[in-house]
Amino acid sequence: KIKNMEFLNSLKKRLKHYNSPFDHWELNEPLTEEAINEICKTEIVDLTKMNIKYDGTRAIDDGEGQFREGIQSGGKAIKFRCFIQKNNSKDFPHLSNLIEELRSKDTYRYISELIKKNLSNSYVRIEIICDRQGFWLKPHCDIKEKLISGLIFANPFNESENLGTDLYDEKRNKVKTVPYKDNYGYFFTSGPNTWHGMEKKEIKKERRCLQINYVTFETDWRVQS
Repeated sequence: KIKNMEFLNSLKKRLKHYNSPFDHWELNEPLTEEAINEICKTEIVDLTKMNIKYDGTRAIDDGEGQFREGIQSGGKAIKFRCFIQKNNSKDFPHLSNLIEELRSKDTYRYISELIKKNLSNSYVRIEIICDRQGFWLKPHCDIKEKLISGLIFANPFNESENLGTDLYDEKRNKVKTVPYKDNYGYFFTSGPNTWHGMEKKEIKKERRCLQINYVTFETDWRVQS
């Protein structure tokens, strides 16, 4: 049973839609305090100590930027990435509750209506991210398999609000930065002009986020039919 429906609540009551530079929605307080705590306390390997240099891609494999087919393997950084799967979900009771909420018909149908894409054959994928000094993301469009691309920020160290995601127009001019505020975030549906990234900025300690995707490839979390 799903304990609370904070995410759906946020969609219904605290959602803002923007259409510049492309359609995206900003979410205010979509997660419970407990879920935010799980994001903040998860240990994530520090890539800078592993001699792996950020190359402007999450997978650290220098993927192309345009709307494209994805690398199923997840690239070189896969073993350092923290996806919530069946085998580790018991360590994340509150994020597991979020997964159940995202899988529920009420939630995915609500989002389907917003983005005008059918999510009824999709899978949920969530990943805890911890970016450190030196991190950047070159402007890119997400892979076709991501029907929903979303990030929820957790900002326990009072980092600058400027550390949010940068959104660009099709000429790659930066149009806005989604503010990096605690328990705040955004989502959009991938398409050929959804250019986004993060320019090189100062991260004092950590930039924590939760990546939320509905994808066409298989994960442990198929949506409810």
